[in-house]
Amino acid sequence: MSLATLNDIFFTAAERDFNRLMLYREAGQWLPVTTREFVTKVARVSRQLDLWGIRPGERVAILSENRPEWPIADFGSLLMGVVTVPLYTTLTPEQTAFVLNDAGCRAIFVSSDVHLLKVLSILPQTSIEKVIVMDAVDLNAVRAAGDAGAQAGQCVTMADITSQGPERLSPEIEDRARGIRADDLATIVYTSGTTGTSKGAMLTHGNIVSNILCSLQGFEMHPGLTSISFLPLCHITARHVDFSMIYHGVTLAYVPFIDRLPQALLEVKPSVFVAVPRVYEKIYAQAERQAQGLAKRTVFEWALAVGRLHKPEILAGKTPASRRWKVANRLVFSKIRAGMGGRVETFISGGAPLGRELAEWYADAGIRIHEGYGLTETSPVIAVNTPANHRIGTVGKILPNLEVRIAEDGEILVRGPSVFKGYWNRPEETKAALSDGWFKTGDIGNLDADGYLSVTDRKKDLIKTSGGKFIAPQPIENSLKLNPLVGVPAILGDKRKFPAVMISPNFPALEEWAQANEVAFSSRADLIGNPKVQALYEGIVEGVNQNLARFEKLKRVLLVADEFTAENGALTPSLKLRRRVVEDRYRREIDDLYAQAEAATAP
Repeated sequence: MSLATLNDIFFTAAERDFNRLMLYREAGQWLPVTTREFVTKVARVSRQLDLWGIRPGERVAILSENRPEWPIADFGSLLMGVVTVPLYTTLTPEQTAFVLNDAGCRAIFVSSDVHLLKVLSILPQTSIEKVIVMDAVDLNAVRAAGDAGAQAGQCVTMADITSQGPERLSPEIEDRARGIRADDLATIVYTSGTTGTSKGAMLTHGNIVSNILCSLQGFEMHPGLTSISFLPLCHITARHVDFSMIYHGVTLAYVPFIDRLPQALLEVKPSVFVAVPRVYEKIYAQAERQAQGLAKRTVFEWALAVGRLHKPEILAGKTPASRRWKVANRLVFSKIRAGMGGRVETFISGGAPLGRELAEWYADAGIRIHEGYGLTETSPVIAVNTPANHRIGTVGKILPNLEVRIAEDGEILVRGPSVFKGYWNRPEETKAALSDGWFKTGDIGNLDADGYLSVTDRKKDLIKTSGGKFIAPQPIENSLKLNPLVGVPAILGDKRKFPAVMISPNFPALEEWAQANEVAFSSRADLIGNPKVQALYEGIVEGVNQNLARFEKLKRVLLVADEFTAENGALTPSLKLRRRVVEDRYRREIDDLYAQAEAATAP
């Protein structure tokens, strides 16, 4: 079957008879979803949407953690020509209402009673007519509690609409599904908003499918492999991966919460691992923490030194044959891989810059990470390192169906079939983002002579000191994160005389260090205020300063007692730093830091 729309992916999957199309964990065990079960439930969702009178082009929202019901709701809507609007589970009720109203959604799928109550609290402010709950929620109890929406019959459970009815699409709905065109709108994906108000990017069936056809060229994806789906499906990277895995027949194991990932890796033992840099950073930090004690550390450092000598072979996709490497692999590298299940054949990173130093460390440990790059507006992949074309420190070569050029100011511009239609209800912002078909990515980068793309930083994140010097913060932050004691750093200095850094420590590691070094503390605020801890982090920063240009050197360190997370808004749901949010949150502390520096240097 030729692939032109997302519905074609469904029909391709429906022709297979897999006993393990998907996996989910319940009551302590991993349970399968067969192809037949999946197809039946999708058909019944489509039928119900049709009975409710929801028509092609109208919008349906999905507010859920990763689970099989997510793609069931997604495909059930797409087959009808309905446009799906994924929502981040971390959104507040007010933010949720904004997206539902902005997109004009008529129905919403929610995962649990938590999200049901959130939606019911804002229901009168929206045009939502139906709420479908994936969990087996007792709606009678909700109705007994006096919710008007539930009493009016607006709420049903997923089981209500998928437990009975036809097992296949009706001829009318199948004809409609097969009649969807590539340029029909498939989804509106609201950007996570690192730099401003969230906007809905309009992606067509053809946008996403054209990207799927090219993004995994050169990778061995086939039935029998397993991939864990844990990155939020409301993010286009994760959804793109899911669509791709379903198309290639790779089994998807769903993990609803990222804190369950370590256990899932050990139980599922995936063969494909797609993650954002923050996850790779945490695995690195855990490996470094476990190599404590003189004996362990000596063996660990020796193994990495051996791995460094064989890095070219690893980056070429070969397994070194030397006896020393095999010993290093048995003693150290195999244990790092064991933490990820021990069977991963393909490691992919996307969503944010990985950082060359982190990629080098993994290569030293015998793991080749294929770093890629893209944005929501490009469906998402623009470039990716493949097994055949791999250059560490870059995001790979441009996909064959895309064009990329670098503007005079260094901004990456892209043109091709996966570039979005524009922003929903935002004609002026669409016009600003697109020029003659070229999308302005907002990223700074360069192409080398062999066609490999490197991404330096976000254009809006570049720091300009009062002396006129431009500093790209992300490479410096990535270097700092290589220290296991550093959680999330944020480079400061825009319109200031010099750069500084704010650090949210890796508190579990710091607390271990404090106990080992007899540093008493009663709270995290107490801990970061200790002079020994201050000196510790100043030393870490000074180590990074040794490799920076004079104007980039960080002259002050601000430690904060909070963890930066997606839940508290410091990170996006894809775990990128929300720089402006963090700077605004700690504005007083930042101002005090610079004021103290000014006072210290005053004559």
